[in-house]
Amino acid sequence: MLRSLIIVGAGSFAGGALRYLTSQLMKPVSEGFPFGTFCVNIIGCFLIGLLYGLFAKYSSTSSDWCLLLTTGLCGGFTTFSTFCNESVSMAQNGNWGTLALYVGGSVALGLLAVLLGSAVAAK
Repeated sequence: MLRSLIIVGAGSFAGGALRYLTSQLMKPVSEGFPFGTFCVNIIGCFLIGLLYGLFAKYSSTSSDWCLLLTTGLCGGFTTFSTFCNESVSMAQNGNWGTLALYVGGSVALGLLAVLLGSAVAAK
């Protein structure tokens, strides 16, 4: 159990650091719309679909790698809590159109990204 916690923690650290860097890079274009959070969540959806597809395809791959890359890296990279906080902020400010675009786009594109990642892995 301790080994698994360390593996997930290492992946989460890397994912969190990548999320922070991505958000910083997106700041110049994030005026009025949280592109940083949006991008990390869509990229993370694609990665988790790809990774789970690859781990299913190559089942001989260590479960340590699966923990590191999916629960750790993807879990640390994506951010549901920030997504929800930004959504509530948009609602409180009356930005209903932006809110609908953000929530609808995040869910729809997230699902498509997971499917795309899975399809790429299946090839």
